[in-house]
Amino acid sequence: MQPERRRVLAWAFYDWANSAYATVVLAGFFPLFFKQYWASDLATTESTFWLGAANSSSSLLIVLLAPLLGAAADRADARKRYLFRFALLGIVATATLWFVGAGAWGAAAALFALATVGFMGANVFYDALLMQVAAPDERDRVSALGFALGYLGGGILFAGCVALVLMPQSFGLPDAGMAVRLSFLLTAVWWAAFSIPLLRSLHETPARLPLLPAVRAGARELVQTVRHLRQHRNAGLFLLAYWLYIDGVDTVVRMAVDYGMSIGFDSNDLIVALLIVQFVGFPATLVFGRLAAPLGARGGIFIALAVYAGTTVWASMMSAEWEFYGLAVIIGLVQGGVQALSRSFFSRLVPADRAGEFFGFYNMMGKFAAIIGPLLIGAVGWLSGSPRVGILSLLLLFGSGALLLARVRVPRS
Repeated sequence: MQPERRRVLAWAFYDWANSAYATVVLAGFFPLFFKQYWASDLATTESTFWLGAANSSSSLLIVLLAPLLGAAADRADARKRYLFRFALLGIVATATLWFVGAGAWGAAAALFALATVGFMGANVFYDALLMQVAAPDERDRVSALGFALGYLGGGILFAGCVALVLMPQSFGLPDAGMAVRLSFLLTAVWWAAFSIPLLRSLHETPARLPLLPAVRAGARELVQTVRHLRQHRNAGLFLLAYWLYIDGVDTVVRMAVDYGMSIGFDSNDLIVALLIVQFVGFPATLVFGRLAAPLGARGGIFIALAVYAGTTVWASMMSAEWEFYGLAVIIGLVQGGVQALSRSFFSRLVPADRAGEFFGFYNMMGKFAAIIGPLLIGAVGWLSGSPRVGILSLLLLFGSGALLLARVRVPRS
């Protein structure tokens, strides 16, 4: 195999590796196990609040650190080293969840927050490495390869872990609780093992700058990017709109299982529903892009946001398990589409000679979403005493994002 192709495959397989955390832990079993096992002594609304706080705090920490560290990694030529430092944090924290005993919800929430910081932080440098492993005319194809392997790898491990949880005795496990704890350990091993190809195949030169000078240089670069955004009002306005509505989208992913359990649904039904989203999402993204073409990218985004708003209202009133399955299918149909169309719409707003600089900011906003939403759901649900009122608070994110998006003006040329 040619060295270039080997580097591409090694890079793409990191998506296969870390998507296991996104599916098995972040969206799937941690919210379930947190409420049933670690925080079983807390009121439903209180456990939802602390889960939302863990999600929001990890996202906020990345917002504060990653722009500086990302620019510093560019200056020091140390993207791979920074990636594996964050990944190691995520892997170790995920594996350590195996040892947390019942009732220790504080330790579980802290480890979950650290693992999520590792996951999101590593992704910042993973995205940046695309420019190092693929030529400009191949980046779309290589990026799509990583996306596809992520869906497939995360889905395969998640399906296996779901089988463990639904049929623990068939695998020699005493109960479903042990199966969930084993799933955390398997996720850490999967993440670590499939990261090895990238570690071995991609070589970096020794750091050009020590850490502190690199951070200072990165800070100057970040200030320059902000200045450019101020000169391009529509691009900045879109980024604000994107942060709001994509925060709502990511919150649905992170809090869906917790919400379903809060209103009394069986945990097995919720996990199967998440599995449906995983496998519906990838092909539906391609179909959604074609259906939205006659309306333009912004029209397609509006359709997706309207669907999210409608499903939020439906979710606040649903009472039967089949409704959760129906919502899973609907979310799977638009989840990838809103991401894809947001990227293509943003490409029309930025100057071609600064595309890399502006898309770096765009990727930052997407990666650092889910700060407001989880905390909003938790706080509103706790204060009102009803998780159904809490989920309705997401309408603020979808609505405000849509209103700002409507104000963006697309250049004619």
